[in-house]
Amino acid sequence: MSARHAGLVMLIVAIAACSGCGNSSASANTGASGSLTVYAAASLKAAVAKAVDEYAAEHAGATLTLSTDSSSALETKIEQGAPADVFLSADLTNPRKLVDLGLAAGDVVNFADNSLAVIVPRGNPAGIRSPADLAKSGIKVIAAGEAVPITMYASELAVNLASRPGYPADFARRYSQNIVSKEDNVAAVVSKIELGEGDAAIVYASDAKASAKVLTLDVPPYANVDVTYGGVVLKSSTNRDAAKTFLTWLAGSEGQAVLASFGFRPPS
Repeated sequence: MSARHAGLVMLIVAIAACSGCGNSSASANTGASGSLTVYAAASLKAAVAKAVDEYAAEHAGATLTLSTDSSSALETKIEQGAPADVFLSADLTNPRKLVDLGLAAGDVVNFADNSLAVIVPRGNPAGIRSPADLAKSGIKVIAAGEAVPITMYASELAVNLASRPGYPADFARRYSQNIVSKEDNVAAVVSKIELGEGDAAIVYASDAKASAKVLTLDVPPYANVDVTYGGVVLKSSTNRDAAKTFLTWLAGSEGQAVLASFGFRPPS
């Protein structure tokens, strides 16, 4: 083989070997590209909206659509065949239900923790000074429906408080009797308090932090409830690789930074 031909062969081999060199970033993002529909608990709306924007900016070709409601309502929609790729719940019960039904592609991923707080309207017309006042006669408490996760957490908190000094032993019953409205999700609960349509509500600490239209009464740490958020990739997803990549990102350092800015804690 002449020197000229040998050089030509070597050039062709080098070009072939480096054919993907200029597309390294695109290759790294291959698993993240495509369209995704994310179902998220109402308490996650602002945080996940921000996370979705940051994720899309970092991952070329990724397009994400966010839909929020109570975790229980979203779980029901998924059972009924609603098209979604990722489900982010304000509890572990609803995503585990999908796993048990064979509707999830993999196990539940714990991606955030939260706690509870009591909120009252600006001006505090009912003069509520502590969570103990939620059991006083005539107090109008706004709550959510029985299947909504915040209701379970609020009930657990009421039981915890009933065993503490300064709280009546029947605090949980009195609190329950003061509930005048049961909303579809926690966002609707917050909205009613912002509008002054109730005297108080138990919500997530992140919701209390996010609203400038309410006052927050801290819950005693010894009685507060640990809230764990769990997510799953859905088996019906038409883009499972991208869905898994997004959920992994959300549970990772970048996603955690976004969630922390909205008052969420890393999963314990």
